Amino acid sequence: MNGGLYTQLLDLACGAFLLAAVMVLWRRELAAIVRVFALQGVALAAVAVLLGVHEERWDLVGVGIGIGVLRAGVLPHLMRRALAALTEDRRGYGGGGAETRETRPLVNVAASLLTASLLTLLAYAVARPLTELNPTPATRALPVGLAVVLIGFFVLVTRRRALAQVVGFLLLDNGITATAFLATSGVPLIVELGVSFDVLLAVLVLQVLTARVREAFGTTDIDDLRELHD
Repeated sequence: MNGGLYTQLLDLACGAFLLAAVMVLWRRELAAIVRVFALQGVALAAVAVLLGVHEERWDLVGVGIGIGVLRAGVLPHLMRRALAALTEDRRGYGGGGAETRETRPLVNVAASLLTASLLTLLAYAVARPLTELNPTPATRALPVGLAVVLIGFFVLVTRRRALAQVVGFLLLDNGITATAFLATSGVPLIVELGVSFDVLLAVLVLQVLTARVREAFGTTDIDDLRELHD
């Protein structure tokens, strides 16, 4: 793969990766948010595969394929199952529509998109000294990973539905993974396998916890649960 084609494809994959994170802030339907997260998993896998092909590291290509299977396939499937169970349980009570939408985020959509743009600018400012040390196509895309980390944390603290917060946690993890790939041209296979297993386990635990909370209190709105505590 020649340098020009590699740079264009890497920029395209990183742009799709960042755009998916911004779209999570834009969409309100949890089903749409899960689909956007799956698309981000495809973009993250493409980044890893492109790095592996460019550097002729087939172990990195294998890691990229594994990331695609886990983050664009397995994890979205688990979240769709949780969402389907939520919809089925609430259908008889007439509250399914409210439970499957992020109806009352702490920050509205317009302010969220503005915040995402500011966080992206902050990521570029913070990463500038690092990119100047070794200005390769991968390191020049490093701010994208940092921006997704910040956006994921923002989703985590501003969304009220438990499933939306799970997506925020996974965005945060995707951003960290992308930053590691772009900064170091990949991570060892055993490290990525260990991290992926931890993420999968965390999602399974959160899925079970969400189901138990819904069964006990009839809602997954964090504010409503806090009012029960008060």
